[in-house]
Amino acid sequence: MTALMSEAGAPPAEEAKQALFNKLAARYGERFSRSEALRTQHANTLTWLKVQVPDAVLFAETTEEVSEALAACADARVPVIPFGAGSSLEGHLNAPFGGLSLDLSRMNGIGSVHESDLDCVVEAGVTRKQLNDYLRDAGLFFPVDPGADASLGGMAATRASGTNAVRYGTMRDAVLGLTAVLADGRIVKTGGRAKKSSAGYDLTRLLVGSEGTLGVITELTLKLFGIPETILAGVSTFKTLEGACNATIAALQMGLPLARIELLDEVQVRACNAYSKLSVPESPTLFVEFHGTEAGAREQVETFSEIAQAEGGGALEWAARPEDRSRLWQARHDAYWATKDLRPGADLIATDVCVPISALADCVIETKQDIDSLDLVAPIVGHVGDGNFHVMPMIDTESADERDRARLFLDRLIERALRFEGTCTGEHGVGQGKIGYLVAEHGEGVDVMVAIKKALDPLNILNPGKIFALDV
Repeated sequence: MTALMSEAGAPPAEEAKQALFNKLAARYGERFSRSEALRTQHANTLTWLKVQVPDAVLFAETTEEVSEALAACADARVPVIPFGAGSSLEGHLNAPFGGLSLDLSRMNGIGSVHESDLDCVVEAGVTRKQLNDYLRDAGLFFPVDPGADASLGGMAATRASGTNAVRYGTMRDAVLGLTAVLADGRIVKTGGRAKKSSAGYDLTRLLVGSEGTLGVITELTLKLFGIPETILAGVSTFKTLEGACNATIAALQMGLPLARIELLDEVQVRACNAYSKLSVPESPTLFVEFHGTEAGAREQVETFSEIAQAEGGGALEWAARPEDRSRLWQARHDAYWATKDLRPGADLIATDVCVPISALADCVIETKQDIDSLDLVAPIVGHVGDGNFHVMPMIDTESADERDRARLFLDRLIERALRFEGTCTGEHGVGQGKIGYLVAEHGEGVDVMVAIKKALDPLNILNPGKIFALDV
């Protein structure tokens, strides 16, 4: 570590940064780059926020290298932006103050799988698909499924969720422990393989969802599940959005063990039909999936069909073949790209909120009315089993009028979610895009968060400009 520390009597900021980069280049060779193309790839790419590229990129391969790099960056006062797979949606990867993008994608080793204990230890760069491919022969799987083939370290940092959350929970529930590197280069290990603990502060939960602002996650201990004996998936179309939402609420209140339940409004169905070559009627639709024994899963299908028909929906058209299920869920995961084809050339704003399940129908209906009143093209799709839904307005960012209408819609959407005692983001995170809504949701709690940030990262070099608008 000492070899990378800057000499006593540090030069001015820009000279210190250049001296640091020279040392990193000498230390890491081709794994350190200042290529413009590579730097741009490591900035934000999937949202309407302005792209802000880092000054350099470093590909780390071990926790010790991450520690070494962070200590050196702290000494030179250079910001560090952790990078996994690049799928974040709220500007998490942008570098508003420049600095070093720390790419962990090469840290992709699966350390150990404990089949009897249903857990595993992986490096942060392992992706969810990679892990599930590895686990398949053991009859196990990792259920958190945000859609993109995200890195597990990034999923933990953003407290990701996904289509399976209604049954299996989110990354908050899936992470048993982790290894992280703090802003000064210290390596800390939190949690462990025990299923519960009362020993001290829950540092695991503090770091899960911190979006790279408190530490860089390099290793994870994750909870696993057995692959179900039977998996049945199906589609049910409804006359109204209200009916689809009420069917979801009724199924959950009845205690039906849904594995997945996804809502698509008629605009999103039209987009998915065109992009994924489906033939679903263009009406509000629920994609559902049931896990269990063969008899149990079929009983769940029958029960849900009855609930759906009582709320104005059609009987569930289900598919038991793996290829049919895969096609259905791939179409759901491709909703982002399908939406972009609705209005070629326009920019897509992917946003989400989450409300208590009892408020879901009212919140979705009011949101749909707002979309219509503002004359926006904005499909609705969501993990409605836990009250989380996404809206994706398509706008011409060169049009001041469209930008204004989109901003008004986003403000109203958050205000509506908070009015229903929900949250400004169910799974996308705060990043840059939702900084302005945090005080409205948490009030004085934001000051506590800032105090924690300053205690662990007093120089504000870890992913600065995210969650809070603090100076570097």
